[in-house]
Amino acid sequence: MAVNTPKTYRNMILYSIYVRNYSAEGTFEAVRRDLKRIKDLGTDLIWFMPIHPIGVKGHKGTLGCPYAIRDYRAVNPEYGTLDDFRALVDDIHALGMKCIIDVVYNHTSPDSVLFQTHPEWFYRKPDGSLGSHVGDWSDVIDLDYSHKELWDYQIETLKQWAAIVDGFRCDVAPMVPLAFWLRARQEVEAVRPGCFWLAESVEPIFIRLSRAQGLPSLSDSELYQAFDVCYDYDIFDVYTDYLTGRAPLSAWAEAVNRQESVYPDNYVKLRNLENHDRLRAAAVIPDEKALWNWTAFLYFQKGLTLLYNGQERRDPHLPSLFDKDPVDWSGPDLTPALRRLAELKKNPILTDSAYEVTALPRDLLLGVHKHGKEQLIGVFSLRGEPSLVRVDAPDGVYDDLAGGGKVEVKMGMVSISGDPVIFQSPAL
Repeated sequence: MAVNTPKTYRNMILYSIYVRNYSAEGTFEAVRRDLKRIKDLGTDLIWFMPIHPIGVKGHKGTLGCPYAIRDYRAVNPEYGTLDDFRALVDDIHALGMKCIIDVVYNHTSPDSVLFQTHPEWFYRKPDGSLGSHVGDWSDVIDLDYSHKELWDYQIETLKQWAAIVDGFRCDVAPMVPLAFWLRARQEVEAVRPGCFWLAESVEPIFIRLSRAQGLPSLSDSELYQAFDVCYDYDIFDVYTDYLTGRAPLSAWAEAVNRQESVYPDNYVKLRNLENHDRLRAAAVIPDEKALWNWTAFLYFQKGLTLLYNGQERRDPHLPSLFDKDPVDWSGPDLTPALRRLAELKKNPILTDSAYEVTALPRDLLLGVHKHGKEQLIGVFSLRGEPSLVRVDAPDGVYDDLAGGGKVEVKMGMVSISGDPVIFQSPAL
């Protein structure tokens, strides 16, 4: 694990923004005008998906993918100017938030500045042609990190951005050498002390298939040496298997618990129900009560909570990466409920706890964080149905930190209406 990763990252909320589709306007200025609303969600950290110019050659859709970058050191003119972005970051900081930008260092667009100036830094197929190791990424060409001059260029770019922003979300980080990330973290620290590093770690099947082809693919355990936070894709397939009826809830609970034993003591996972690469939570969990239970569990989980722009309005449509496809902001405003969960997220028990979840009959999930003589207990009805649940807590009446009311423990049991219940009690 990165030696200076603070456990307090587990108390943070990260809000992800795709500038093109965040608004009809699709600009930095449109985001800047909305910062107060984003802050009111309890946001600590804003993640901007790639803000750089997009390649034209071989682009997908009508406007191209933001992950097919033409110039790492410039901003997309569709969004505004560099000065516009600086003003946006200044206002983010003024509101007490921080921000990170996407780093896409595995590949560039075929017409990138880097290819035009240093074509020797790119991967070549056996026939000498350019391309990507991943078959469906037809709009990008892969970089070749056997060239140490490329390392110098990329790290210098990170330093330039670190003078403005607070950290980086690193796209397909497992396909870039670990030694590069370790060096980058060390050198960037001199420019931005406490720089935040989030790795888009990948699913186990991706790692296995890559390695079978002789390609580098770093595991989460390797990535944690250089990064503060990794995705929870190591268990995401179990989550989707449960939702689609291919696995029992107990398999998901076992996967969550396994993370407690296989990662370092200060590991931080990015907990999310959706992101720009996955279906919207409102689409895969259409029942409102079930979705509310999953949302409460998202904040209850040990780790960094991610909200993807539009999730707070229960938008079921996943915006296209390649076209103008704005978020639908007309849905119900979940801000009051999410603000209450954001307050829960600051609970110091969530910073450093012994954490365990248990699957119960009728799709009930019981979670417990223990720290010293205190514990935080959560009961989540993933069907949204009433139930009676046994808990290891002293009888009494407690504040319900999820719903804002009261919850009573009587004879070691809690009666729930179908809504999530979270409360703090002495540990038995």
